[in-house]
Amino acid sequence: MTTVALVTGASRGIGKACAVHLARRGFDVALLARTNVEGERREHSSTLARSDTSPLPGSLATTADLVRAEGQEALTLVADLTDRATVAAAGATVLERWGRVDVLVNNGRYIGPGHMDRVVDTPLELLDKHLEANVMAPLVLAKLVLPQMVERGSGAVLNVTSSVAWMDPPAAAGAGGWGLGYAFSKGALHRVAGVLHAELQGTGVACVNVDPGYVATERMIQDMGAFGFDGRDAAPPDAVGAAVAWLACDDHAREWSGKVFVAQEMCARLGLIPGFTPATNPV
Repeated sequence: MTTVALVTGASRGIGKACAVHLARRGFDVALLARTNVEGERREHSSTLARSDTSPLPGSLATTADLVRAEGQEALTLVADLTDRATVAAAGATVLERWGRVDVLVNNGRYIGPGHMDRVVDTPLELLDKHLEANVMAPLVLAKLVLPQMVERGSGAVLNVTSSVAWMDPPAAAGAGGWGLGYAFSKGALHRVAGVLHAELQGTGVACVNVDPGYVATERMIQDMGAFGFDGRDAAPPDAVGAAVAWLACDDHAREWSGKVFVAQEMCARLGLIPGFTPATNPV
């Protein structure tokens, strides 16, 4: 029987790379994101100081084509991580259509103002959005897929964490650092793997923190130069995608359950992308 992966934030960046590399390893892939087709416009500025609704490269349709080009099935799911009902409906759709989820990759996160704003300048409702998208949405999906994983005796929940979960910024948000919304929501997500690992002992199901490191995603290149993160010394998303796909296979996730899987380091160590060298920036 074909194995199934569900990847959030799959329209571009790390999520897109994970989807393609999982397809190469034989997974059918359910793709969840907001952007259905290329050219859609929505707010993606990291700060309240200015608006930016220019289209970002990438879409569910484009990623789905890439998955199908690898010979696997793709299911596109339009959902907003800040809208719990759409996330739950998307997860239920995968189980209804395909009957299983073997690997859940919680990669997507809140995109918008408050990411690079200082605490005194950030409305509390934007901090709520960070928590909803970065913590509660992954938990909605985990609670949906875990029962069938446990019943089957196998499966993995892979949560994309960040070093901001345990590291203080080198400067204030907008001056080389990052905002509280990003940091404290990633910190909360980071605690999930350890708790689930303890609860899932003996079930055959794993939960792993995946640290992607500094990655040159499409949005990083287009948006983040003004904040000191232009992606020039960052790793390609494929490095993380290849490492996540390796982790998803052959029970590797069980070995890493409850731990931090440093994707770029593992990609280099395993030779998953010939000649790849991890980025030196720790974020």
